[in-house]
Formats: sequence, C-alpha cells, structure tokens
Amino acid sequence: MNLLILAANGQIAKIVEKRLLAEDKFKDVSLTLGLRQPKRLADLANNSRVRLLDVDLENQASVNQAVAGQDMIFMAVVDHDPDNKMTRNVISAMKANNVNRIISTNILGIYDEVPGEFGRWNRTMVKNGLAAATQSDTLLSQSGLAYTTLRLPWLNDRDEVSYQITHKNDQFVGVSGSRKSVADLVLKIITDPSLGINDSLGLADPATQGENRPVY
Repeated sequence: MNLLILAANGQIAKIVEKRLLAEDKFKDVSLTLGLRQPKRLADLANNSRVRLLDVDLENQASVNQAVAGQDMIFMAVVDHDPDNKMTRNVISAMKANNVNRIISTNILGIYDEVPGEFGRWNRTMVKNGLAAATQSDTLLSQSGLAYTTLRLPWLNDRDEVSYQITHKNDQFVGVSGSRKSVADLVLKIITDPSLGINDSLGLADPATQGENRPVY
C-alpha cells in the first residue's frame, strides 16, 4: 500500500508513522509524508520506505503532486479554515488521480452529539472553528470518495490505548482520550480499509464519560 500522510509532523501522525515503520505487519506500507519544512522529519529521510515532500495544503498543485500514485490518504489535521480550501484541494486531487480512500481528522461536536455540561463547554470552546469543521465533514461525505471522519476527543498524552467508538447518529461517549488511542484506530483502518468506510467515527476513553472538563 502507498499511504500519504498530510500534516505529517503532527503528534498523532508521528505515532502512526513510528508504528508503521516498526511493526512487521505494516512492512508492505510505503509512506509519503507531506508537511511544510520536511527537514522537521529529517530522521526519516534515509528510510527506504519513506518519501518526504514539502506540501502546502492550501496549494492545489502541491496537494496534487503528493496525492498522485497513492492508495490511501490520512489527513492528520482538522480543517478550521472558513473556505475549507484544504479539504477541497484534497478531494479535488484525489478525484484527479483516481485515489478513493481517505481518513480525515475532525473535532467532536460537529453534529451537536456531545451531551450535558461538557457538551455546552465544548461548544463554547470550539465555536470559532465549528462551522468550518462541520462543513469539512459535509464536503467529504458528499464527495463520493470512500471516507472516514474521525471525531477526536480532547487529547492527552497518556501512555495507553483505551477508546470506545461511536457513529454519526450516536451520542458521543467520553470527553478525552490519548493520542495513542487515535493512532491505534487509524492503524486499524490502514490494516482493514473497509473499517469505518463512509462513516463518521467518534472516539474517546469511556472511563471519562460524565466528566465536565477534559481529562489530562
């Protein structure tokens, strides 16, 4: 599999990359890592399974170059731009290059699916980016691509993998989760691209259900 990770210097992206390169079951995955200033991942430059590219997600030609020849895209950044140029560029490039499968990160609350006091607090905290994040998900769901939206909880750096998945029409369970948990779900989808196809998956540590604020 040829896998493109966009915004490849992000914390979750780097966990995914490390596991892909370390675990034998992923030995047939070739990585293209797209980011601004590829020198930030210079430690991977000499890995035979890695190609580093300078990718500006708001530049259509740049995105198109990165997408060409890929089998799957992991967009490891939430599109908060009011014009959703990043999402639109990725969709356009995938269609132009006959690439069909994408995993895209987003935020919890885009369907007003987070209940209670925490839901009210979350809406207050994300309100400036909520409309753009919601529209990004809508663009993907209407694109005709095989997409999975991942609605992320408030993240922490706990050294654990613990999460419960909810679907688009479900109430969100939990408030926080580890970056390692998000990476684990991404890797499960890479292993089985049919997982979560044409769906929006929420995930969080179920042990944090009922909390009114993020758990770090």
